[in-house]
Amino acid sequence: QVQLEESGGGSVQAGGSLRLSCVASGHTYRMYLVAWFRQAPGKEREGVAAIDSDDGTRYTESVKGRFTISKDKGTDTLYLQMNSLKPEDTAMYYCAASSSRTSLLYGFQTFRYNYWGQGTQVTVSS
Repeated sequence: QVQLEESGGGSVQAGGSLRLSCVASGHTYRMYLVAWFRQAPGKEREGVAAIDSDDGTRYTESVKGRFTISKDKGTDTLYLQMNSLKPEDTAMYYCAASSSRTSLLYGFQTFRYNYWGQGTQVTVSS
């Protein structure tokens, strides 16, 4: 089993920055692909950024150039640095981990992930 716990959410004005963290515990050696997803009220959960065991990354188009995903293998922590935030970035953000060797090409498919955190809220005001 793998447990994931997010932190770092909050309320910021448009143009501001936040850094989300996700600490993994348990059988973390099982994590092959990790990612950040978000879900706004009334909308489906969508993939934001993913990173694989070779540090390959993938971003959804709307956050390219503004968000950066990274991980610290020594502390089993996943990060999402979010800059130039926009009101449309407002959502609950979740970290997720997959124990299967999933290609980044499929990294935004929610069913690929078997471990999820509880989420952290990000609110961006205009």
